[in-house]
Amino acid sequence: MKKIAILCSSLALGIFSSCSDSFLDVQPKAALNADILQNKVGVNALLTGAYALLDGWATSEGAYRSYNVGADNWVYGSVASDDAYKGTNAGDQPPISLIETGNIAADNIYFRGKWRGMYDGIARTNDVLHTLAKVTDVTDAERTQIIAEARFLRGHYHFELKKMFNMVPYIDETVYDPNNLESTKLPNTTDIYPKIEEDLKAAYEALPASQSQPGRPTKWAAGAMLAKVYLFQKKYGDAKTILEAIVASGKYRLVDKYHDNFQASTNNNAESVFEVQYSVNDGAAGGENGNIGSTLNYPYGGGAFTTCCGFFQPSVNLANAFKTDANGLPLLDTFNESDLPNDQGIESTAPFTPYTGTLDPRLDWTVGRRGIPYLDWGIHPGKAYVRDQTYGGPYSPKKHVSHKSDPFFASNNRLNANNFRLIRYAQVLLWLAEIEVESGSLEKARGYVNQIRARAAKPEGFVKNADGTPAANYLIKEYPGPWTDQAFARKAVRFEERLELAMEGNRRFDLVRWGIADVVMNSYYAVEGTKRAYLKGAQFIKGKHEYFPIPIQEILNSQVGGKPTLTQNNGY
Repeated sequence: MKKIAILCSSLALGIFSSCSDSFLDVQPKAALNADILQNKVGVNALLTGAYALLDGWATSEGAYRSYNVGADNWVYGSVASDDAYKGTNAGDQPPISLIETGNIAADNIYFRGKWRGMYDGIARTNDVLHTLAKVTDVTDAERTQIIAEARFLRGHYHFELKKMFNMVPYIDETVYDPNNLESTKLPNTTDIYPKIEEDLKAAYEALPASQSQPGRPTKWAAGAMLAKVYLFQKKYGDAKTILEAIVASGKYRLVDKYHDNFQASTNNNAESVFEVQYSVNDGAAGGENGNIGSTLNYPYGGGAFTTCCGFFQPSVNLANAFKTDANGLPLLDTFNESDLPNDQGIESTAPFTPYTGTLDPRLDWTVGRRGIPYLDWGIHPGKAYVRDQTYGGPYSPKKHVSHKSDPFFASNNRLNANNFRLIRYAQVLLWLAEIEVESGSLEKARGYVNQIRARAAKPEGFVKNADGTPAANYLIKEYPGPWTDQAFARKAVRFEERLELAMEGNRRFDLVRWGIADVVMNSYYAVEGTKRAYLKGAQFIKGKHEYFPIPIQEILNSQVGGKPTLTQNNGY
């Protein structure tokens, strides 16, 4: 969906010499009359504008705004977890460093950026619904679909806020009163999950099974989003019904090559349930329809392709998780007892031999490491692609980085048209595996996990050397049966989710909903503090850090009659 730029300004009337009153009956040239939008074209333009906020970026107002609202949640879901370091060096984008180290405060500008981006999206969906009520030139079917798409988006934006901040206001089209500028200053004392469910249920029931345009949600996209909302509340039965319907629809499958989920040339493939659409060189100012929120996340020394920026470096802990045993299975309990050999502190001109032990092949589509082909850029040189190894570690991000052959913005080759897969079929299967574990159907859970592992094991999906041979000693196999221990099955499913979805912005939110964030993160900090000095002493505080603080500026702005309507989260 392309962004809509709507210009609004006030008109100052000057002194006119005409004797006719009709001279004053002139439409202002730089203002948008709301009546202009009260038709089929206008309301669809507003809907397109609501889609545009899926990447959270509306204007450049405020520091870092484009970086703190990206659809992939790379800061909040990955850097704030055990998957990734902020990267680059200590002095670059310090608000992210504070989040990474658990120094989480309500005045962090990143939190306000995410808050504003999502509520901007909500406001746009409500504009669509307000305007649609006055439109007469659409069919009943068109009206139904516009409402369903707007409610899908509104449900998504509120869900993003719920995951981040927990207690937030729900705002729909009935709340805003243009004659009362304080009408949206609502308290955040009510759990909004029921309202999110209502929006997504309405979308699920009304949307078609297929759409003619990529990027518009289908019935199944709405269902998957609703199932995810259920899963976060442990409503396993409700989620299972929908997820099994998605599988039974036959609309989706796992693509043969894992990396086809992270490359622009394979956007909107058979595994994609819902994607955030990006485009470049389409006339938008500054290439703003590209993946603007992720443009920092490239190797710092990318040679002729890019020399910026060095953010979002995979953690040593994450890389270790991809080791496999002699049977091709993950080391669930011991993966972090020793580090995967890396080139930390070794110059790119010095000899280095990559790890020769067995590995899950998904490692080298997730982590850029020395001696392994890096997309179509050539062999990753190690230290030469990293700004500060001592600070950010030896690895580079790889998912969602542009291939040289991908379309990218004319003046910024880090700004690309590689869509973000917000929900893909692999997640549907893994969510079903979770549900089956909790219901005691362990063999069903194993079957779902093994579908994921069988795809990863296909040799055609391995990273290859120039001569076509595998770039590393890849060995991954399916879990043999039967699974009889629920605790083991739960651990295996959750570990599989980490491997499959690594660096996709889910990890911290998953740890929180599983109720294990404090245990996992404090174990991570204890080990990482011996490797990264800035993580020494970092702590995840149970009962506080499960959610981020309500931005302090938003609390101040929420005042009515001198008293704020928003209440701060526990511990902040």
